[in-house]
Amino acid sequence: MQMVCLKSVMESIKLILMIRLITLILPWFEESIDEDLKWSFALNSVLCKVTSEYQDITLLDTKRFGKVLVIDGKMQSAEVDEFIYHECLIHPALLCHPNPQNVFIMGGGEGSAAREALKHKSIEKVVMCDIDQEVVDFCRRHLTVNQEAFSNKKLDLVINDAKAEIEKRNEKFDVIVGDLADPVEGGPCYQLYTKSFYEQILKPKLNENGIFVTQAGPAGVFTHKEVFSSIYNTIKQVFKYVVAYSAHVPSFADTWGWVMASDQPFCFNAEEIDRRVDERIDGELLLLNGAAFLSSATLNKAVSQSLLNETHVYTEDNARFLHGHGVANKN
Repeated sequence: MQMVCLKSVMESIKLILMIRLITLILPWFEESIDEDLKWSFALNSVLCKVTSEYQDITLLDTKRFGKVLVIDGKMQSAEVDEFIYHECLIHPALLCHPNPQNVFIMGGGEGSAAREALKHKSIEKVVMCDIDQEVVDFCRRHLTVNQEAFSNKKLDLVINDAKAEIEKRNEKFDVIVGDLADPVEGGPCYQLYTKSFYEQILKPKLNENGIFVTQAGPAGVFTHKEVFSSIYNTIKQVFKYVVAYSAHVPSFADTWGWVMASDQPFCFNAEEIDRRVDERIDGELLLLNGAAFLSSATLNKAVSQSLLNETHVYTEDNARFLHGHGVANKN
């Protein structure tokens, strides 16, 4: 009996050692969430890595999430669940608008936001403005899921600073989308989250019924105060009607937040959203329907209370940043 138990113990030890050895052999990617917190996942390989004038860009082949785009060490999107982020970013604003015909996307270099906007039958033009030519070229080359969007005649692809581009254009837009990198110190985007930008440059470029929507960073119970509540409060200073909503994105290891705003009230219910999805969209959405959107806009008590009590407003001299840094702040 003792010999059988000893043999069983030895086999267990051998199994544990084998698992540890495999773990050591496998390459892993580690994202630093905070000074005392990291998020890691196993890789098949690093497909490509480049440094542009503005950002570090990496494409990973991961075991759990498929192809993963990483910019400045931060997960941007993963092949298996990017639809969650991009459906939430694009469709609520376009479905709430009575008849969206033209869209301006700030950022969006990977092409997924444009892909979702182009599903709407009423859309005549999508301007996608990204500052980084290398990001766009990189994503066109490696992210084959968006090749059709990049070749769509309705897409006007512009390489420029979004602030300068939107400021110089004479036209106005039905929907303006902020598909920007998170505000990190030294990154290229944080000034596009400021009150002065929203008030003086972005808002005047919206049509009368225009809607602005932006990604707004982590919105979890423990993370929503990093930038989400501040972005929400900043936008609230500029627009009459503001809606914050969130959804869990598995590859981000957190709940993510978006903020939608307009000077016209948002009048919608689940049935009306479902009807508009059926009438307006080519193809099928994987995540959103009327009930799902209304649910996403029902925030838990902790987050709702923080949004209500937030006082910080983004300015050029008083910004909040997520943990991490851009190329400009590496040294």
